[in-house]
Amino acid sequence: MTREALDHLKRQISVLDYLQAHDWRPVRQLSRGRWMGLCPLHPDHHPSLVVDPSKGLFYCYGCGRGGDVIRFAEIYHEVRFPQAVAMLRQWRGVAPVLQDAANFYRLQLHRHGAAVDYLHQRGLRSPEVIDHMRIGYAPGACLRGWLMELGHPLAVLSQAGLVTSAGYDAYMRRIVFPLEGNLYGRSISASAPPHRFLPGSKGGLYFWDQVRRYREVILVEGLFDYAVLWQAGFHNVTCSLGTHLNGYQLRQLSDCTRTVYLAFDADSNGSGQQAAQSLAAQLRERGSNALKVLLPEGQDPNSWFVQGGDAQQFQSLLENAQP
Repeated sequence: MTREALDHLKRQISVLDYLQAHDWRPVRQLSRGRWMGLCPLHPDHHPSLVVDPSKGLFYCYGCGRGGDVIRFAEIYHEVRFPQAVAMLRQWRGVAPVLQDAANFYRLQLHRHGAAVDYLHQRGLRSPEVIDHMRIGYAPGACLRGWLMELGHPLAVLSQAGLVTSAGYDAYMRRIVFPLEGNLYGRSISASAPPHRFLPGSKGGLYFWDQVRRYREVILVEGLFDYAVLWQAGFHNVTCSLGTHLNGYQLRQLSDCTRTVYLAFDADSNGSGQQAAQSLAAQLRERGSNALKVLLPEGQDPNSWFVQGGDAQQFQSLLENAQP
């Protein structure tokens, strides 16, 4: 990109808006329209990050890092300059079309009995959890026309990954979960790859804005694990979408001193518990208390509830969690 194009991108994306879109909350206003809050780039317990919207700059007096919105994206997402620019361009242009796509998929869910049956098989029967998670369904072959009728150009649909290079819907016969800047699609067909994301980052911890106030948090791998726990009344649950946390998610979990219950899959090969052990060590280094929830071998929270587990029994698992 040329210098003029970079300057134009930075004028279009306010550094304050970008930080706030990634869960940053200013705690007080300073002179000349500046704002101060906790720094999301390192474990920060005293507000040290200053944001100057008029200049499009940020600076942290704690870790000493600062710059423009591109520099923030580089550090925050742990990517190089070209990837940061690409992420910002996508964030600027893709967010509206992703919202419209998610709304379309939600309309489709109860029109397709196979999708509802699949949710029931996975233990999701509460309308409240389906509404809370904004779960939808992608039947295929109809999203493109809907979004173009709303005024979204085909080029934007392609950039977002919602349609293929041939112009077909990218998601077909998939349960769809809206994420932060992405959509996760779980195939209900055994003949297709089970998991699919759109291009870009998987984002932060799931529904972190609602969970961060808790001093005890349950962390699970998958969204169906999250769903059955939330449905059972454990509203302090969040999801990392896999066992490997990105830097953003790790900073979120470590933004204050809390107890984190790691309810990862009890895989027969031990990979889930090995990942939990590694993550527990990282969390302790950052000042949090980490405990591993011991599920029966071969089970994850979703399968455990589907096979008859209940909230009281899971509470017992939490009480018996081990360092």
